Amino acid sequence: MKLHCAASSILRFGLTSILVAGFLCPSLVAAGEPVDHAVFGELLGKYVKNGRVDYAGFKAEESKLEQYLAFLEKIDPETLGRNEQYAFYINAYNAWTIKLVLTGYPGLTSIKDLGSILQSPWSKEFVRINGKTLTLDDVEQRVLRPRFKDPRVHFAINCASKSCPPLGSEPYLGATLDAQLDRVTRDFVNASANYRLDGDTLWISSIFKWYSEDFDNDPVGYYLRYAEPSLKSALLEKGKRLKVKYLDYDWSLNGV
Repeated sequence: MKLHCAASSILRFGLTSILVAGFLCPSLVAAGEPVDHAVFGELLGKYVKNGRVDYAGFKAEESKLEQYLAFLEKIDPETLGRNEQYAFYINAYNAWTIKLVLTGYPGLTSIKDLGSILQSPWSKEFVRINGKTLTLDDVEQRVLRPRFKDPRVHFAINCASKSCPPLGSEPYLGATLDAQLDRVTRDFVNASANYRLDGDTLWISSIFKWYSEDFDNDPVGYYLRYAEPSLKSALLEKGKRLKVKYLDYDWSLNGV
């Protein structure tokens, strides 16, 4: 398979295209081997700073993003180990979200501008994986949530909005996935923009309301698991008096 893929590509594009052909050839990612997310990592490192996304920069290098998406499209995620597969789908969600934004950029103030009364942007069929065309909702609701059953995923996937957990400056990797997920969860929970303790009321992100079952219907318990010592002490001091309310969600584009 590898030789056939490379040989056919040489015939079509010439010797200088070997590297590109290899990048796109699905057989180059053997079962059990890690997926190479280096191209996406390069783009994230250049155009994502402190959670803000330079969509103009991504637009200028959209062909490189498309190269990465084409690479992902040729991989059969079912051949990957659990963490590699988990990282694959998180990166795919985030990369395809950027691609979706670029279809309307510049000229949009929110990812919701790309939807309509009849169809949200997350229900558009444009995500190509392993010969199938999916929606972002398919990736989140039919793969990530039910398959991995890990609430930390909500702090890893990015919806291109200011209230969404920030997009990271590096891709997720199977080898370091658990530590990465713990870090982004802890960062989100403790960021002052994402909670407010007002008397006996803890105001937190609406993510904890929309996906309450993923957090065992116990957002306070989840907060206590990841809260820094000062916040944890304040929450424990409130005890049963503590009530939970939810912050308004800012759907403005998370651009620079």
